[in-house]
Amino acid sequence: MNPSLCPVSRSEIIRYAGGGKDEGELKKAIDGCILEAAWQIAPKVCYGFYDISRGAEGLDLGFCFTDSRDLQKNLNGCHRIVVFAATIGIGMDRLMLKYGGVSSLKGLLIQALGAERVEALCDAFCEELKKEGYSLRPRFSPGYGDLPLDIQKKIFLALEPEKNIGLTLTSSAIMSPTKSVTAIMGIEEA
Repeated sequence: MNPSLCPVSRSEIIRYAGGGKDEGELKKAIDGCILEAAWQIAPKVCYGFYDISRGAEGLDLGFCFTDSRDLQKNLNGCHRIVVFAATIGIGMDRLMLKYGGVSSLKGLLIQALGAERVEALCDAFCEELKKEGYSLRPRFSPGYGDLPLDIQKKIFLALEPEKNIGLTLTSSAIMSPTKSVTAIMGIEEA
């Protein structure tokens, strides 16, 4: 499933960039970034469904075990989860490299646009699942609360995003392309 992205939210770009007013030179710069990035964005998602069970030591997520209390709280009452990886592709990384050292404003806006687009992709994926009848808890990503970033490695083993969507993981659990997300969502019983 590769959900369609909603139109770009200029207010979200500005929020991710740290604020400001969408007028004058900033408006022109945002418009230029949106136009240039449109051809670079390649949204892709891979996912899997897993049964979960609770034990005295924590959660068995079906693909790995975790003792994260924050994730346990988020999944309280759920017996199944959906785990997903989403990316908008390497094109945004190339633009960030291109402008990072040349124009601090454009580099910042490209970063913010990338964050807005990957979040829009995650939201679109969640909406697709809801249309299929799933009732979902909020997404919970590695690094949130006490869920260790290292769980990325187990997500990658389970989903194989390298093969499925071109998303890789460094030895320090950082994803490439950088504008990518992995997350776990509880499925509430109907």
